[in-house]
Amino acid sequence: MSNGQIAITVALLAVTTYFTRLVHFLFFPDKKETPPFVLFLGRALPFAIIGMLVIYCLKDVSLIASPHGLPELIAVAAVALLHIWKNNLFLSIGGGTVLYMFLVQVVFAG
Repeated sequence: MSNGQIAITVALLAVTTYFTRLVHFLFFPDKKETPPFVLFLGRALPFAIIGMLVIYCLKDVSLIASPHGLPELIAVAAVALLHIWKNNLFLSIGGGTVLYMFLVQVVFAG
């Protein structure tokens, strides 16, 4: 990458970051309180995004071919149990990822 390309990339990132900070003031110039719709999105979107990620991660699992989705099922159960037990998002996702990689590369390697 040339210096010009790097400079253009950094400039675009700076403008994009600035715009995301500015957009709130453009849409809600006189509001001192956050609109109810924005509060609703703040409560609903994290769960919707996690649900979409789960569906995306499990979309190519084959229940017909070996190992019949067992590594994925075990890893999803581990994530759920870890989250219920410790209520720590990073531990849940990290633990489930490590367990899934172990299952795929060691236990169910074929």
